[in-house]
Amino acid sequence: MFISSIGTATPPRSWTQTECWEAIRASRYVRALRPGSLAILQKVLLGSSGIDRRHFSLENLMEVFEDDPDSLMDRYTRWAPELLEKACRDSLNQLGLDPADIDGVIISTCTGYLCPGLSSYLSERLGLSPQVRFFDLVGHGCGAALPNLALGESLIRSGLCRRVLSCCVEICSAAFYLDDDPGVLISACLFGDGASAAILTAEQESDDFSVEWESYVTHLDPSKRDALRFQTSRGLLKNILSPTVPELASAGCEILLQQMESLHHTDPSTVDRWVFHAGGKKVLEALEQRLGIDSREIDHSYQVLRENGNMSSPSVMFALEHALRTGRSHPGRWFLSSFGAGLSCFGATVKVGFPGAEDGGTIAGAV
Repeated sequence: MFISSIGTATPPRSWTQTECWEAIRASRYVRALRPGSLAILQKVLLGSSGIDRRHFSLENLMEVFEDDPDSLMDRYTRWAPELLEKACRDSLNQLGLDPADIDGVIISTCTGYLCPGLSSYLSERLGLSPQVRFFDLVGHGCGAALPNLALGESLIRSGLCRRVLSCCVEICSAAFYLDDDPGVLISACLFGDGASAAILTAEQESDDFSVEWESYVTHLDPSKRDALRFQTSRGLLKNILSPTVPELASAGCEILLQQMESLHHTDPSTVDRWVFHAGGKKVLEALEQRLGIDSREIDHSYQVLRENGNMSSPSVMFALEHALRTGRSHPGRWFLSSFGAGLSCFGATVKVGFPGAEDGGTIAGAV
């Protein structure tokens, strides 16, 4: 299987972290929150979080404080299909394909619930074939992109599909509200909205790069479930975000690399480039320290975090897209990793090549 294109989309409006803090100061929460809670918000929004700005599905920033369950669900219902369609059209246009060329659709999301799922909305907007194989996945949280890709690889390897849209969309602003819980407060300071759509193909179809799926591993530790998850409280999605997440995520990634070596005989020393879900600055720093990686080697993940915050499931695909645009001097084996609710960790290796690059035009799958 090849990842032949990656489309991305964010809402048209974005705000700096300073603007978010000023909005909070002008909101009713100045009187509703404890002084310590306001101090947390100020520290994260005005401190060194690694985030410059975030995109929200809002017309103006003060709408973010319309946080009753119906308003949040309306926000998700309006924006999730719109962002998803935009990302898919971007991905299709890169290859000059029509929606009728797509055999399968897989959509991952965790920030809202629709029945029928987003596949129904996307099919209507794109004009997909009524016979398209469609799957709506939930429950993976921030890590969803890689299990989504793995399912797509299975569909293609089985011969059931030749082209699959692998989609992730999160309207994190549809899960925003403020109370005195530190996890809720920090989540409101880190997350943003976005969508990604990759076209997976049985044969290489991109003229710009080659990304061939090589191997896939997972690690699930239910004993750490309460460190990172959603709960429902007062009809609202409440993000449980433990301070231990950076350590747990980096330890999980180390286990994934051990699995790669034992199951797929892939030595971590053969990895030429690292692509991580930009879960937060502390997460990326923990990965650097545990795996012995220089921060310059994962600047694409840091850049996604700076420009968008943590978008949950689409983030690792944004990082991969950025790495492909800037990494022509780094062909070879790339390691992708994401983590999410569960606590679950996912890893994959892909062979990457760039026609006409310094490797003499060698492309993945031909070496």
